[in-house]
Amino acid sequence: MNPLVDIRGLRYRYPDGTDALRGIDFEMKPGECVALFGPNGSGKTTFILHLSGLLQGEGSISVNGKVGLVFQNSDDQLFMPTVIEDVAFGPGNMGLTVAESQARALQALEQVGMAHLISKAPYHLSAGEKRRIAIAGVLAMDPDLLVLDEPTTFLDPPAERQLAKLLRDLPQAKLLVTHNVPFARALASRAVFFREGRVVADGPVDDVITRFDWDFQQSGSPDRR
Repeated sequence: MNPLVDIRGLRYRYPDGTDALRGIDFEMKPGECVALFGPNGSGKTTFILHLSGLLQGEGSISVNGKVGLVFQNSDDQLFMPTVIEDVAFGPGNMGLTVAESQARALQALEQVGMAHLISKAPYHLSAGEKRRIAIAGVLAMDPDLLVLDEPTTFLDPPAERQLAKLLRDLPQAKLLVTHNVPFARALASRAVFFREGRVVADGPVDDVITRFDWDFQQSGSPDRR
């Protein structure tokens, strides 16, 4: 099976001289779900911005399909007056007619369980609803890979569980940038660990978590006496 994503020797330096990526090799199969772990500032977000074409560094990037990026803050992604207009925006930019765009949007909203909110203003919705609407906007573009940057930000535990179930049921490959270990465990079979712009581990989720002590529970619970 040909890889969905094949990246070799990816390097990127910001204008201020910061070396954000220092030779990344990464491969991902169709339908796979991979978690990206690592400290803040380790290069994870810079890496996924290359997948969506928002940044261009040195090295080779091969993506055999369409990438849909879901931002960390849904408010950065939702900007139209109503939900249906927001989700239809992407298909409209692809050259589809208004009717075709709205049909795609409605299908995506049904997929995420939000079709009943088509006439609502996005800014009136809860954080969990906004996240689903943002995902619907990406699904309406028919991506092969969903890239989600800290998808559980601002979500309470019930909303996290609902999001995990939604993502588990979607057929697309998924790349999760997250510090949320239980969420990653619920979805991903593989994890990649970033440190100082390099991939320093790639393997089963629990193996990577254990190797880098990346779980609060493993680090020991605080003394509550």
